[in-house]
Amino acid sequence: MDVFKNLENIKSEDRSVLTIGSFDGLHRGHQEIVKKVVAKAQSRHVKSVVITFDPHPRHVLDKDRKLPLLISLDKKLSLLKELQVDKVLVVPFTEEFSKIHAEKFMNQIVIENFNPDHIIIGHDHHFGYNREGSPKFIKDFCANQDFTCEVIESVTDDSVVLSSSHIRQLIQGGFVRRASFKLGWVYGFKVHVVQGAGRGKELSFPTANFIAIEENQLFPKNGVYFCRGRINSNSLYGMCNLGVRPTFDENDFVAEIHFFTEDINNLYKQEIEIEFLERIRDEQKFENADQLVQQLNKDKRYCNQLIQKYL
Repeated sequence: MDVFKNLENIKSEDRSVLTIGSFDGLHRGHQEIVKKVVAKAQSRHVKSVVITFDPHPRHVLDKDRKLPLLISLDKKLSLLKELQVDKVLVVPFTEEFSKIHAEKFMNQIVIENFNPDHIIIGHDHHFGYNREGSPKFIKDFCANQDFTCEVIESVTDDSVVLSSSHIRQLIQGGFVRRASFKLGWVYGFKVHVVQGAGRGKELSFPTANFIAIEENQLFPKNGVYFCRGRINSNSLYGMCNLGVRPTFDENDFVAEIHFFTEDINNLYKQEIEIEFLERIRDEQKFENADQLVQQLNKDKRYCNQLIQKYL
């Protein structure tokens, strides 16, 4: 898959089938659009193209309220590659770019660089200045061109429309397993392992403290989770605590994971991926450390019983 992060190095296509969108989460609804693009491109023997944006347009247009992201650009590109997309244009989204009218975007970026044979777009996607590039605009625009377009209606699950906002709400509520089903991939993200206070080691539950690499990454609701770590192509299972460690009267948010393995010392300063498989319980305040350790042992036994489901 060829990835372009500017317009300078793109080799213009004879023809292509393409789609446009931010695709935050690249959930199952988004994947349906991308799969249709790839299938139609292959059937017509032309290139499949995805045009997306970085940073997320909301981070530029609504700076005071940074939208918590479901997916990093790297993860999005990795999933698009798995879906067999031929080319991806990542448009650098700036305030200046946000003022480009939809018609100019279509003529100077889409047509000039990718010469579309067919355009597929989601029913709720808008682009261009003041979001004027609506599905209706695309249909009207295509009517005067030598290519066709198709608007994909929403994908539903149990009568609920699959959307990034709905999945975001699920994760914020701690419903990570349901969110992963709707995403079509296990929710997680890349993190840096950082130095912690060493409290877990004192309790015989050594933990790796971590921070998300993506500055605006969405974290699940505080609590204890059964997790999987992707480390140098290996998978390690463990349990993760997100919260403020109320038993010790702390106030700062801490994300830490205890892997079910003997040695985690070599993880410090590494970049790993953590996937949130299931939520185990709320974060609790215990009367003392001994009660906390009893609960942690109970949590660990339960998590170990779950491993077989994910092998």
